[in-house]
Amino acid sequence: MTNIRSKFEITWPESLSTRLTSRGLTIMAAIMLSILSILFFPLPGATAEVTSLDVSIDVAAHSAGVTKIYIAEIDGVVGVPLEEHVESVFKTVGDGDNKILIFKMDTPGGLVDSMSAIISRIAEANYPVVVWVTPSAASAASAGAFIAQAAHITAMAPGTHIGAAHPVMGGGDIKDGDMKTKIVNDLTAMMRSFAQERGRNVEVAESMVTDSVSLTAREALEQGVIDFIAADEKELFDQLDGWVVDIKGEPRVLSLENRESERIDMTLRLRALELFSRPDIAYLALIAGVFLIILEARAPGGFVMGITGGVLLLIASYGMRVLPVNLAGVALLLGGILVIILDLIFGGMGIIAAAGIGAMFFGGLMLFRAQGGELLNLSMGFVTGVTAVISIVFLLIMRLIVKALRRRPASGQDALVGERVKVIGRTGNNNMMALVHGEYWRVLPTDSYLELGVGDEVEVLEVSSLILHVRLVKRAQAKTFPMGTGDTAQKEQKNQKEPYDKNDSYNSREE
Repeated sequence: MTNIRSKFEITWPESLSTRLTSRGLTIMAAIMLSILSILFFPLPGATAEVTSLDVSIDVAAHSAGVTKIYIAEIDGVVGVPLEEHVESVFKTVGDGDNKILIFKMDTPGGLVDSMSAIISRIAEANYPVVVWVTPSAASAASAGAFIAQAAHITAMAPGTHIGAAHPVMGGGDIKDGDMKTKIVNDLTAMMRSFAQERGRNVEVAESMVTDSVSLTAREALEQGVIDFIAADEKELFDQLDGWVVDIKGEPRVLSLENRESERIDMTLRLRALELFSRPDIAYLALIAGVFLIILEARAPGGFVMGITGGVLLLIASYGMRVLPVNLAGVALLLGGILVIILDLIFGGMGIIAAAGIGAMFFGGLMLFRAQGGELLNLSMGFVTGVTAVISIVFLLIMRLIVKALRRRPASGQDALVGERVKVIGRTGNNNMMALVHGEYWRVLPTDSYLELGVGDEVEVLEVSSLILHVRLVKRAQAKTFPMGTGDTAQKEQKNQKEPYDKNDSYNSREE
């Protein structure tokens, strides 16, 4: 029988297959699992990285009135990584007087649970917590607006904006009904309580939730939802010096004449997790992961693409858990990939694949499109570039795979199928023989009524054991002999019928 499996396998380069040993795959899988465990499961006692801006800290000077300023960042989607980062920042700062914690913020929003955890830590602090929306073009949108209103002091850099805090679910806007009313009313009350507690404009703060109002830095200052505008750190410190702030009902005057600054950076593990929760990274990981797994299924060998695709899909699932995902966008994206694959498998003309690429494009534009989450949208240029590059690369790779699958085997018995050979003689037990690639094979016509002769040209249709099943292509031309050479003719005919010695090794095996 024909070896079916060999028709659906690709022969990888010898150097690659040599490297992809079972031991190497085990080591690679262990490394990937170790990386994932380090990223998703923090080590005991892991804390934020602290970088001092001063050469030394004089502990005795603190009692003499030196104010210690801690500076950290809330940058990116508000999710579990940022929640853990803020928690580690508060643990690093600790308790005590003469301390100020400043958060430099730029966020499009994120999870309500993580936002609530951050706000709770701010409310529990017994020292001033300042939220400064910076640099220019940064935003405090959605969950960021709540964090900014919860801070004791809120400042913004010129060119920044705040607001758009309407709640959304993972699949888009919340459907109208009792559940939407409850969620909106609860978040509106939360925003109203922060504004009242900090002495800010309650009505404008509420409109950020109910109407998704978004304000520039100047508008926010004029309407009383922030305290002041600061373009840089020097201006921020100058504004804070002498500022009166209420800490749990106790007024406190800030003095920054004698100050020391210390930056608290996010750990490498949390930076990686925060990176994975960004819309562009989640989009790339989702597409690349699906493609790699499909390529592994179509061309097995080494499991490199399969393992990499699985890791990318885990990364994408983590990011999409944090982001407001539009399910229609996900369906279009996956449907487009499926259409491209079907077009390649069934040998389409590319028209169906073009429709699949279009579905991928629009799915990418809609993937994170949700009311209140507009700031999470991927730009059209980014989606266009990614879709074009990935689609072209995928089509080229799949085309090469399809060609390899259709290519005739280069070795083994299956390589004989389709060969045209000549019958060179018969053995003593009347078996017709052919010489193929330096080897003697018994030939047997598929037509049981057909009798082959020496010199006939045949084509191999199937290989079974040591027998070639053939069909007749061309009969051998009959030889003629001159008059008076009967003995020569008889001898020639005898040689054609019995080209082998009955005592040779091959005939002995056959008999």
